[in-house]
Amino acid sequence: MLFWLAAAALTLVASLAVLLPLSRQPRADADRQDVAVYRDQLAELDREAARGLIGPTEVEEARAEIGRRMIRADAATSRAAAPPRNWARVLATAAVLAVPLVGWGVYAVLGSPDLPSQPLSARLAKCQAGATVEELVGCAEAHLAANPEDGKGWDVLAPIYMRMGRSAEAAQAFANAIRLEGSTALRESGLGEALADAADGSVTPQAQDAFARALAIEPGFPKAVYYLAIASFQQGRADEAMAAWRKLAADAAPDSPWRTAANEAIAEAERRTAAAADQPGPTTQDVEAAKQMAPADQQAMIETMVASLDEKLRQNPNDPEGWLRLVRSYVVLERKDAAREAVVRAVAALGKDSDAARQVNELAASLGVTTTE
Repeated sequence: MLFWLAAAALTLVASLAVLLPLSRQPRADADRQDVAVYRDQLAELDREAARGLIGPTEVEEARAEIGRRMIRADAATSRAAAPPRNWARVLATAAVLAVPLVGWGVYAVLGSPDLPSQPLSARLAKCQAGATVEELVGCAEAHLAANPEDGKGWDVLAPIYMRMGRSAEAAQAFANAIRLEGSTALRESGLGEALADAADGSVTPQAQDAFARALAIEPGFPKAVYYLAIASFQQGRADEAMAAWRKLAADAAPDSPWRTAANEAIAEAERRTAAAADQPGPTTQDVEAAKQMAPADQQAMIETMVASLDEKLRQNPNDPEGWLRLVRSYVVLERKDAAREAVVRAVAALGKDSDAARQVNELAASLGVTTTE
């Protein structure tokens, strides 16, 4: 109903804009003023002739010229005052009215003003014939730009963004879907994965919160378990991470992709752990054992191990696992200043923007070591 009212109002305004000029009568005020002026000129001419200011010949010539002008002006006044032909006015009016009448008639037969807007999934289905992925996404983005509160649309677009590698936009799309459609384990874990991917694989605190919400909704949700185990490993808790991956692999179906992913993560964690064990320097267990010794022996043992690791890192600073072990050792010994200095050196050696430096910073943050570097 609102559509028809708006259409009628717009049609009326457009029609009046054309019809009103046709209904106006032409004005001949200017021509009437010219005739009056010429009459005044004739009277003035008679007065000047009576006073002898001009001769009879000049009077006759002037009178003839003024008379000719009066005749032309009077004829123009008569033409302007005459109404236009009725058939021309009727034809113009009919042409103006025919446009909206024909348009409304055709739309009443072919149009569908009451048809509800289509959801994004239906629009994408119509776009699929011969369309590329980029064209489909463009279609979806245009729809969501006009309908930003379409939660189902954001829910459809978010995983597409992830497959395209547009993780930051995927995170925003997942957040919109959660806000509009509600929180589910699938959406929350999708948000966490997008946040981690946007951080170059680092499971950030925000991503961990999303995975935790997914597990609160659906305990044991595979994606959340997998990524929280990655977070544990990145924070130096390798045993905890591998235990979570082993349980995930055991609980998953034989053909589940998460079983394969968990087994691959376990193999990589074991490789890194073995590589770290071959490096000189104290493990966390070594430091804890040393703390049970007599103070003098303890100090000597720790200083020797830390000095050995420190020297190794000076000679070969491109050793991410070694830096992680050194930072953990200082924290266990409650020497946060030394741990902070080790973080600064590690970041400088590994490259500020590298994944290895990011892991060192994340470990330091999780252990309460802050630095402005």
